[in-house]
Amino acid sequence: MQNDCSTSVPSTPVRIRHRKRSNEVPNEASKVNGNHLLLNDQNKYKSMLIRTYSTVWMIGGFAFTIYMGHLYIWAMVVVIQIFMAKELFNLLRKAHEDRQLPWFRLLNWHFFFTAVLFVYGRILSQQLVNTVTSDHVLYKLVSGLIKYQMVICYFLYIAGFMWFILTLKKKMYKYQFGQYAWTHMILIVVFTQSSFTVANIFEGIFWFLLPASLIVINDIAAYIFGFFFGKTPLIKLSPKKTWEGFIGASFATIISAFLLANIMGHFQWLTCPRKDLSTGWLYCDPDPMFKPEYYSLPGWFPWKEVSILPVQWHALNFGLFASVIAPFGGFFASGFKRAFKVKDFGDSIPGHGGITDRMDCQMVMAVFSYIYHQSFVKSQSYSVDMILDQILSNLSFEEQQALYTKLSQVFLERKYGQ
Repeated sequence: MQNDCSTSVPSTPVRIRHRKRSNEVPNEASKVNGNHLLLNDQNKYKSMLIRTYSTVWMIGGFAFTIYMGHLYIWAMVVVIQIFMAKELFNLLRKAHEDRQLPWFRLLNWHFFFTAVLFVYGRILSQQLVNTVTSDHVLYKLVSGLIKYQMVICYFLYIAGFMWFILTLKKKMYKYQFGQYAWTHMILIVVFTQSSFTVANIFEGIFWFLLPASLIVINDIAAYIFGFFFGKTPLIKLSPKKTWEGFIGASFATIISAFLLANIMGHFQWLTCPRKDLSTGWLYCDPDPMFKPEYYSLPGWFPWKEVSILPVQWHALNFGLFASVIAPFGGFFASGFKRAFKVKDFGDSIPGHGGITDRMDCQMVMAVFSYIYHQSFVKSQSYSVDMILDQILSNLSFEEQQALYTKLSQVFLERKYGQ
């Protein structure tokens, strides 16, 4: 009779020692991110095809939006913000806890749209006033809303704050307060930086399109150079990034910045600032930045002189920042994803991940573009347009009429006093 093994083995517990895994990146994430360079990736041609297909669609949609004008670009930015917020809200979401907190997820979107009203109400108030100036009733309504916009937004926020307090549930405090803090961090990341993007758009599409294009060019060039020549790893946070891709993309981006600035600078649709929220075609006297200057060349050149727009010299700084500093926004995002053990923020763009994955460097670039434009490009002296903007936004209709009457009297006195 065959003996049963279970009866012959003592029932002492057996300890199995497991190798401690790193808490930085899980197995799934490490498999996807890979520890090998893109040059040696066996599936790189398939992924390149998918990535190229998505890129073509994105560039086509982006170009069409640019053609439609400032208002549509702003709408595109708002849509991007909604997708970014959705991806980031879901990053720390726990389905089990959410099921016990009905309507709690709606609170996130309440804070989101309160931030939309506050940020864009401040940025676009002047354009909105200019749009309705001709209609007296609508002008008074809009002026009143703008005057009390901060109060309205404050009480909307307070309503959300009270909503949060009233929905606190026993044994869920830690999760709820964590989500509350996470929501506010998302709003800071998304709106603080995206607001600069919208401000750039209405200063002239040029100041939005050039920086955004340089980030795209740098990303594509880094991918191509890394695809064919990448051998030396650049940073551990992004295993497939290489020094060859980084350096090659830097040169390509800086050269592209100089050339693109010349091409874009000749289109008034891109260079004229938008003073209202209409969608009509723009005509304006070109800023001195977009008027060509001529430089004589040595005799051994085939041309006697070359024309360069002053803005092209500024574009070199944009190209340098886009290729050297802005990629660190991507590195930050990579570290962030590793900390939360995810490959991408989302999967809305095949081959690229989520919207947030595409906007990490764009956010850094948008802030730099706005600060650079305000500091080194925009004239700080008071112009007629600036004074009129202040009058239209800060004075009531009756006060504007009184100012007009007073100015008429001043001009008449000066005319007859000569």
